[in-house]
Amino acid sequence: MYPKNGKVIFHVDMNSFYASVEMAHDPTLKGKPLAIAGNPEERRGIIVTCSYEARKFGVKTTMPLWEAKKLCPTLIVMTPNFDRYRAASTAMFELLRQFSGLVEPVSIDEGYMDITESKELGSPPAIAELIQKRIFDELNLPCSIGIAPNKFLAKTASDMKKPMGITILRKRDVPTVLWPLDVEEMHGVGKKTAEKLKSLGLQTIGDLAAANEIQLKALLGINGVRLKERANGIDKRQVNPDSVYDFKSIGNSTTLPKDTTNQRELITVFDRLSEQVTSRMSRKQVVATVLGITIRYKNRQTITRSQKLENPIARKSEIFEVAKQLFNRNWDGNPVRLLGITATGLQEVEEAVKQLDLFTYEKEAEKEPLLNTMSKLKDKYGKNIIGTASSRVNQKRPLNIDGGTDTSFNKDFLQGDKPNSTDS
Repeated sequence: MYPKNGKVIFHVDMNSFYASVEMAHDPTLKGKPLAIAGNPEERRGIIVTCSYEARKFGVKTTMPLWEAKKLCPTLIVMTPNFDRYRAASTAMFELLRQFSGLVEPVSIDEGYMDITESKELGSPPAIAELIQKRIFDELNLPCSIGIAPNKFLAKTASDMKKPMGITILRKRDVPTVLWPLDVEEMHGVGKKTAEKLKSLGLQTIGDLAAANEIQLKALLGINGVRLKERANGIDKRQVNPDSVYDFKSIGNSTTLPKDTTNQRELITVFDRLSEQVTSRMSRKQVVATVLGITIRYKNRQTITRSQKLENPIARKSEIFEVAKQLFNRNWDGNPVRLLGITATGLQEVEEAVKQLDLFTYEKEAEKEPLLNTMSKLKDKYGKNIIGTASSRVNQKRPLNIDGGTDTSFNKDFLQGDKPNSTDS
């Protein structure tokens, strides 16, 4: 069961996590149709997650609450309790680390494990069964586990049987198990990407596996090549326990043309810095999980303040709002010489998992009609027909702010005076 040269990777995926945590907290909810939703008292509330009993009625994530209640009149609706969910998540990952030192959290309710060196604990299926049993017995939470030689196949396997499933997916199984499936069913291929692939006649995962690499790269960039590799069961990514603590960063700072205490001018500087940081994040296709600011005063005293974000962000409006709040909380009113914004804890867009709360879900849902319209225009007239203001910044180097010196920097800049122009 343990390959001589390969890896044995688990993907542990908690089943209907938020709803399951609520059921563990209140056993009277077990076996009942339960949904976690934002603004349950309002018609516009959105389903965050729901129990499998609710799913039998057709209730699903992101569905408007009114529609869910129409499908399931007996639906029990609760607001999210994120402190409770974080506590359960912490306990779950602590348990996983008892089986392997190589545990990589992906989100609050899922993670990868490399058990290649855990032979003394038994066979991979036996270890998976023990993990699943202990999580259920000790935390009263169900999970599904995928067993495979790499991350992609492990993730795919964990989705195959829910709840409480254990699935083994070997590379030799790919042609018979994955290739016949519609390309949209492949992990990492969303609806829009599937539409693009089908425009090339790639209907199944097998079609993608045999596709022309040059055509894929022209259509989807490097992600097209990556998807073809995945379709062939190839994924060289390692399980990295430190990835959750990565502090890769993208930042911009500016030395003001003159020291100032004018709050409106300082906020305007942050607005423009936000646009520049957004532009660079867009080029690298990343989102930020931590945002920080730098304030340097007239006397050269420098302070940095950062905030861990509930959800990854990438939009200019989101970056600006967090930066402005940090500034307003920490500026002491003295003349400012330099300001900076740094986005850290970066994740690739395709890897990022949003733990959407009751507010974010509704905001995302409200934007869907606009995003769909933009997508259709780009498909018809070309990708450059429409874009955000920040995306236009990519086409030329940003202008200095009010004649000041514009600087890009990484986290090292926060520890000294000399800026560094590379992203870490």
